[in-house]
Amino acid sequence: MVGRRCSTQWLVGALALGVLAAPPAAAEPYRPDPALVAAAKKEGQVLVYTTLIVEQIVRPLIKTFQSQVPGVDVKFVRADSIALVVRLTNEARANRTQADIWHLVDGVGPLIEAGIAAPLDLPSAKELPAIYTDPKARWVTTNLAVRSLAYNTTLVPPAQAPRGYADLVDPRFKGKFAWNPNSVSGGYGFIGTVLKHMGEEKGLAYLRELAKQEITPVPMAIRAVLDRVIAGEYAMGLEMNGTHAHISAAMGAPVAWVPLDPVSMTLQAAGITAKAPHPNAARLFLDFMISRTGQEVFRDRDYIPVHPQVSAKNPKLKPETGGYKAVVYSPEEVDANAKRWATIFQEIFR
Repeated sequence: MVGRRCSTQWLVGALALGVLAAPPAAAEPYRPDPALVAAAKKEGQVLVYTTLIVEQIVRPLIKTFQSQVPGVDVKFVRADSIALVVRLTNEARANRTQADIWHLVDGVGPLIEAGIAAPLDLPSAKELPAIYTDPKARWVTTNLAVRSLAYNTTLVPPAQAPRGYADLVDPRFKGKFAWNPNSVSGGYGFIGTVLKHMGEEKGLAYLRELAKQEITPVPMAIRAVLDRVIAGEYAMGLEMNGTHAHISAAMGAPVAWVPLDPVSMTLQAAGITAKAPHPNAARLFLDFMISRTGQEVFRDRDYIPVHPQVSAKNPKLKPETGGYKAVVYSPEEVDANAKRWATIFQEIFR
């Protein structure tokens, strides 16, 4: 019970960090197209379906947006990706579309296939690297998630912690690892990164060797897995979010994040819903999110921004400034490969 209680305390503390910190004024004012602003104000509101944490980032984004573009009311529904995809699909089938913007970690493929993702034309998208935008202009990236190894610094002295993939199969670490077994942000994503990094034959051989380490499956969100590492229930977690680890470490938690080279990097994608009730307001708010101004809000709230002129709050969390490589997964790639990665997981790690 003590471990679980500590775990909860760290989670609450990490979220409180987002709740208590007031969003600073943006250094770069948002300069939208006046004609788009006028059209958005006529519609008066926009509804966003998002997976983002409400107090940490959704409300600060809305507050900053409305301070610079008053007159557009921003409403939101927060849920996980699967629930939002189901909701969006059901609304489209019933011809009763409610959401103007969808904002997901995965499930983008089904939206595109169902014709739910409208074509995008966002001025701020031109400032982003091509890898963060859809070549067919149906989605754009708002922020990044970088995952790798995190360990409890009380249980694993820093000098003895793994530093690369080869270290993970060292016999002395047998029984020391935990991960979420049923998610792209867990075992599945780790498998994908290994196969892309090492190639099919060597990658599968490596995964079979890693399976001998008897990794503990913890079927919870990776934030919850990390909290159990912090509480000392497990020594190390695989595919842990770097931002989560650094937030907790800054609060004094006994945790450190190691970017195995390469790390896994997924894109938080957003788009506008076909038949959106408020298409101009949707275009304006989404454009704000990926503008330099919006990206500064993401940075200040401990998310990793995509804008090339906005660094991460902790530069080590962004591959280009952290000195390591990343295997980047587009939304389509996640959707296309998740089932295969799940099959490999079942064959090797179960």
